[in-house]
Amino acid sequence: MNLTIYNTLSRKKEKFVPINKNHVGMYVCGPTVYGSPHLGHARPAITFDVVFRYLQHLGYKVRYVRNITDAGHLENDADEGEDKIAKKAVLEKLEPMEIVQKYTLEYHSSLELLNCLSPSIEPRATGHVIEQIQMVKKMIVNGFAYEQNGSVYLDVTKYNKRYPYGILSGRKIDDTLEGTRELHNQSEKKNSVDFAIWKKADKNHIMRWSSPWGEGFPGWHLECSAMSAKYLGKTFDIHGGGMDLIFPHHENEIAQSRCANNSKIFAKYWVHNAFITLSNEKMAKSQGNILKIKDFRDKISGQVIRLALMTAHYRQPLDWNDKLISDCQNTLDKWYRIKSSDIKSVKVTEEILKPLYEDLNTPGYIANLHNLYEKATKGQNKELFISACNFIGLLDEDNKQWEKYKKDKALLSEKEINNKIALRNKARENKDYKEADKIRDELLDKGVLIEDKDGKTLWKFK
Repeated sequence: MNLTIYNTLSRKKEKFVPINKNHVGMYVCGPTVYGSPHLGHARPAITFDVVFRYLQHLGYKVRYVRNITDAGHLENDADEGEDKIAKKAVLEKLEPMEIVQKYTLEYHSSLELLNCLSPSIEPRATGHVIEQIQMVKKMIVNGFAYEQNGSVYLDVTKYNKRYPYGILSGRKIDDTLEGTRELHNQSEKKNSVDFAIWKKADKNHIMRWSSPWGEGFPGWHLECSAMSAKYLGKTFDIHGGGMDLIFPHHENEIAQSRCANNSKIFAKYWVHNAFITLSNEKMAKSQGNILKIKDFRDKISGQVIRLALMTAHYRQPLDWNDKLISDCQNTLDKWYRIKSSDIKSVKVTEEILKPLYEDLNTPGYIANLHNLYEKATKGQNKELFISACNFIGLLDEDNKQWEKYKKDKALLSEKEINNKIALRNKARENKDYKEADKIRDELLDKGVLIEDKDGKTLWKFK
């Protein structure tokens, strides 16, 4: 079978053919570490973890690079304003690097909870300022960048005369020029669409480095171009991230990389995962509906979150809701009943893997797992079922750990739950619905869902 993958650059599915026969280079944009990681960070982490595992299964030696942005990312992804990390440092009364360390550790802890493999290399922006300065110098020498008052900008209009700007996002530079208003302190740009690759640090800017243009800091887009070139070369196979990064981040990465290296588009395949929604609204800080991964730690297993995030195709929006979590919890409860310590790992068959060959269709793969489970309950191919789950990072906890997890999170014993239900039923008989609802809500707070069905009250752990 041939692996096909949707390429944002060509806007179609393509057969995956690596640049080097037995090796794959993959760069994925990691987090800006100024706050707790949330489900929006979890989705690309799991998406490209599956890609990483799958490419290794296909026999490739994979170098997976995922960066940590610890400087240069300004508020609203703009060329002006405060550094997100420096701003958080002031709010929490810490040094910027304390903020970086705090939230990098939390990010790693969250990905461990979700059973994501570590990348091959995890470079930080602040550790590669020299490489970024060198890249800025190349862009100036090649005639695509200019210095102005201690800042350096990429001349997008000049770039567009040689290479089409907007090749990834589909945006036209004329439309961008018409829709861009001149902002405060941006009059030093030759064109409103030009973007900063090096910014002069004003007196209040905490994070700064010496450069040929004075003290300043690299633009947010620059780090990924510099670090991918350092560890994967001027051209590599896969560049990944969330759809929100297509413009301007990835579009500007392409522009500055071509300007510095006089090369073709440096990544062959551009892969982007879709958003997570909450009640069908995009999950975003501006919406106030961000769900932090750490807030799930004491409520549901990371295995449940992982399965939930794979139930939708990576290029489709995924709506996060209680039913999704409940269904995934119940599915894993069933699947863990099949697992035992004496089951040996076996090779997963190509027929089971077939959906993943088609643009990493995880819902189709999970459907195959359900079919395997039905056979496993009849004593058929238990080893294949467990191995197929392990292939995408599921059922990696043993049965005792899983049962202990459920017991620890229940907070109420079965006897206590049944007593509560008896009190609720009595309240309902007395038509004291306010008291009945109160007891139901108390059980829900303790992670217990109840359902009235056929004259009986059934319950299960949330």
